[in-house]
Amino acid sequence: MRWNTYSDYLRKKYGQNVFRIGVDAGFSCPNRRKDRMGGCAFCDGTGAVAVYQRSGESAFHHDSSYDSSVANSAPHCSQDIGKQIEKGRAFIRRRYGESAYSIYFQSFTNTYGTVDHLKAVYDEALSYGPFKEMIISTRPDCLEDDKLSLISSYKKRGVDVEIELGLQSANDNTLKLINRGHDAASYFDAARRVKEHGLFLSTHVILGLPGEGMEDFLSTADAVNRYSDAVKIHNLDIAGGTRFEVEYESGKIRLLSTLEYLDAVSSFLAHLRPDIVIQRLISETPAHRLIAPRDFPDKSKFIAMLEKKMETEGLWEGSQYVAKA
Repeated sequence: MRWNTYSDYLRKKYGQNVFRIGVDAGFSCPNRRKDRMGGCAFCDGTGAVAVYQRSGESAFHHDSSYDSSVANSAPHCSQDIGKQIEKGRAFIRRRYGESAYSIYFQSFTNTYGTVDHLKAVYDEALSYGPFKEMIISTRPDCLEDDKLSLISSYKKRGVDVEIELGLQSANDNTLKLINRGHDAASYFDAARRVKEHGLFLSTHVILGLPGEGMEDFLSTADAVNRYSDAVKIHNLDIAGGTRFEVEYESGKIRLLSTLEYLDAVSSFLAHLRPDIVIQRLISETPAHRLIAPRDFPDKSKFIAMLEKKMETEGLWEGSQYVAKA
């Protein structure tokens, strides 16, 4: 591959395949109401709960049609953490065989609570181990130093700790437009403190947000370069039950085509630091919750297309990276 794949990184580090078990630990988000409504314009209210944790959706697959009744259904998993871990481990074993695991606090903002509450949740989940990693997905405005001190303390238990931090865009006007609830400066402050605590940092970004073009994408790449160890790259898609659904249906949002997104991702990768781990390259909103785009290739096909494009154009991760003074 012409970029640092996450699977290669894990195999080199642990000598084996490692798979994430995503759980919904019952957190909400400071950008949402208590009923989990509201929030970012692109968020459909599931908080990225793993599909295998949403038992009512097991019959759907990549080619399923959009189902508005499901897209607007209950937003989170009702099972306790132990049962979710058991279900996730069984799913991975069926698909990939016996493996090593990471515990992944995936849904909503997983540092949105008191330090005591966070400790109780993390301790309970880790009791169902062993796990190679503990991965915590959160927001820049929910990562105070006392929480970072708690999180970094888990390294003493022999588990590697990763923070996934949502940025989406380095453009403050875009962050306001999507109702992100924080600015880029908040991200930089949180990212710097994550690294000061010795934690692995992954950053989430979206390419193709309304009004943005290549200049914005590369500015976001520069932001990722400052502190991140890894990045998750998503194309903007339109999930049912979101504010963006309304704007898309009224013609206010134009999505990138597959070819345009290939251009965006290849340039983004070329401008990244060459050591950054690439954890994701395309959005994976389940088809039955997805309004658009409906014509994007699946992940494996997209990766093959990207590899061919970068080879043809003589690009690889970091090939156009210039360190900032």
